[in-house]
Amino acid sequence: MKATKEQRAHSKGTRWLAPWKDSAERPVIYHCVTRVVDRRFAFGKEDKEKFRTFMRMQENFTGCQVLAYCIMCNHVHLLLEVPPLPAGGFSDEELLKRLKASSNEAEVAVVAKRLAEYRKLGVGADIAAKELHESITYRMHDLGEFMKALLQRFSRWHNAQHGRTGTLWESRFKSVLVEDGMASRTMAAYIDLNPVRAGIVADPADYRWSSYGEAMGGGPRGNGKKARAGLVRALVAHKGYGADARHWAGRVSKDYRMLLLDEGEEQLKEVRGADGRLEVKVVRKGMKQEVVETELARLEHSRDVALRKMLRCRVRYFSDGAVLGSREFVDGVFRACRERFGARRTSGARKLRGNAVAAEGIIWSVRDLQKGIS
Repeated sequence: MKATKEQRAHSKGTRWLAPWKDSAERPVIYHCVTRVVDRRFAFGKEDKEKFRTFMRMQENFTGCQVLAYCIMCNHVHLLLEVPPLPAGGFSDEELLKRLKASSNEAEVAVVAKRLAEYRKLGVGADIAAKELHESITYRMHDLGEFMKALLQRFSRWHNAQHGRTGTLWESRFKSVLVEDGMASRTMAAYIDLNPVRAGIVADPADYRWSSYGEAMGGGPRGNGKKARAGLVRALVAHKGYGADARHWAGRVSKDYRMLLLDEGEEQLKEVRGADGRLEVKVVRKGMKQEVVETELARLEHSRDVALRKMLRCRVRYFSDGAVLGSREFVDGVFRACRERFGARRTSGARKLRGNAVAAEGIIWSVRDLQKGIS
């Protein structure tokens, strides 16, 4: 029995949200892509800096974490983790602290005043305060609300700066549910290699509006600490590391750079800059060229080298695959969302093909894409 028209529309049109999105045990990660209308090159340096500023503000307010990102001239990639709201909610102090991250002082002051008044009421105070909390917290820990607020806020700023009106974005943002571990590691690398695939830079560390560029060069605030913490979460959180920037230095950063560059060994060192601040810089180990060439030749047919080559190509599964991860992960999501498919389909996991064939058997997709995959 073929899927009905309604089932096909439901499968293609409804955003894939993790069935366990309210669980505190399993991470919920999405790859989000949004493009400028007509795909015109609209973003200059100031635009990219402002988008990153708004992204960090939204991150601090919502409690969602950007694991990897890349802001290009006409599109944006985000690898976003969306944890559930705390079971016990927020205290008034915590709520106001979150609100300060995205609102002006006057708005925060109004909320603070109302909360103080409610706490003095006695009877009915808890109900009134709870309603006020909920009028704010519904925008937190939510994929759709994160992207909606970020894109709308940037659109208003961009239009005002450039004297334009109307929509800035091509359509609704795309999102793909990504398993933590190999899938999130590969997706982070794919995102950070965007400027390399576009021919803008040869080394992804040289592109400042990406997670890897910020992690290596430092950001305007915090010396890239947020970017490093996000990448640690994307790369090794499944091993119990959590999201701590301190784990970046050493093996984690080295392995990730090797995945990105596919050439000679390097190491990170902390050096003190002219302004006295510590900076993380890449230092060559001084390997002889013949040693590097021999090692690369040995690895030429290995899966990791094949993955590195794959990541330098456009991989449609990463934006249109809907669900990406291990076979068990994809099949589990399929079973939880069985109503999306026709009765004849018995499993969710589909092998990657075309440009993504290097990840075949390691990463699976819930969609069996037919066009534009090579």
